[in-house]
Amino acid sequence: MNELILILSVVVIYGVALLAYQLFGKSGLYCVSALATVLANVEVIILIKAFGMEQTLGNVLFAVTFLITDILSECEGKKSANKAVFMGIFSQIFFLILSQSWLLYKPSEGDTAMEAIKAVFSNTPRLILASLAVYAISQVFDVWLYHKWWNFTQKKFGDKRKFLWLRNNGSTLVSQILNTFLFTVIAFAGTYDTKTLLSIFGSSYLIYFVTTLLDTPVLYLARKISDKKKVKEKNSACATTTGSSEV
Repeated sequence: MNELILILSVVVIYGVALLAYQLFGKSGLYCVSALATVLANVEVIILIKAFGMEQTLGNVLFAVTFLITDILSECEGKKSANKAVFMGIFSQIFFLILSQSWLLYKPSEGDTAMEAIKAVFSNTPRLILASLAVYAISQVFDVWLYHKWWNFTQKKFGDKRKFLWLRNNGSTLVSQILNTFLFTVIAFAGTYDTKTLLSIFGSSYLIYFVTTLLDTPVLYLARKISDKKKVKEKNSACATTTGSSEV
């Protein structure tokens, strides 16, 4: 069941990102990215075994944030991609402050939730601070590297649109090594033994490797959505200009 749920998670989460872009444009991607960074910090405390490896949850949600910055870089520009990163950082800080404030309340005698909340969120500060640092470093690096690959292929082959798969995979696969290593060490060193840490690192990067390859078709679809929107906007602008001229 774990394997099946993970596979379905990739389909659903990537599908939601694409649908959000279709319906709401880059604003939809900002929302999904911010929500994913918060939920991933809750999921990551759960350790499961799937595909013969021990791994934490949250990997797919973190992976979709890299897909989103790549879509924004490709279709909306570097500034929009960096804005998604900063919104993710802001969301994590707000969630950290809010979740820790819950623990300060004194529950009533009839409360049945506080113990569970404490069990989940007592470890949240370290995880979110680790995630915050790693997210900021790896995502900024990913956006930078994406555009470096883009400049290289454009100068080398003289075509801005070709080699989308190269800049997508070439930036994300490298960034994910940095992301996985830093997060495993900062978040879990001292919590798990070395063998488990290596297992978490290996399984996490393997998931990121697979999800990165799987997100390439999604990125091509997102660019098609963007192209159609731009054509529609251009036609609307032409129609408006023509109507004004006739008047």
